Amino acid sequence: MSTFKNIEEARAYFEGDKFATENGMTLDEIGESSSVCSMTLTGRHKNANGGIMGGAIFTLADFAFAVAVNNVHRPTVAQQVSINYLTAPKGSRLIARAHQRKDGRTTCVYIVDVTDDTGRDVAQFVGTGYKL
Repeated sequence: MSTFKNIEEARAYFEGDKFATENGMTLDEIGESSSVCSMTLTGRHKNANGGIMGGAIFTLADFAFAVAVNNVHRPTVAQQVSINYLTAPKGSRLIARAHQRKDGRTTCVYIVDVTDDTGRDVAQFVGTGYKL
């Protein structure tokens, strides 16, 4: 059972994630144990080499993770996460799709796949959440 009644309620709750929202990340879809978040890439997301900063990609994946886990049990916090960067994005937008892999009594595991708007696989994030 979802903790948010609808996507508008979830968006209002996650307005409190200032780092994510002030860097252009949006909540696009929310499911029973999944979410889709995205961001349009701008100059503020670039590193010194002109590529997209890994921290921007990580934050988007972490945001999608947070939305999905907190829709199942609120509050849930990250206990351990890892990310594999697969390739540099070539598009103008990143999309993070989070889905539940395991839901236990006190912990859960989610996979977040990050792609760009050209369909390139950019990163895969695995997060373990701890239910408070």
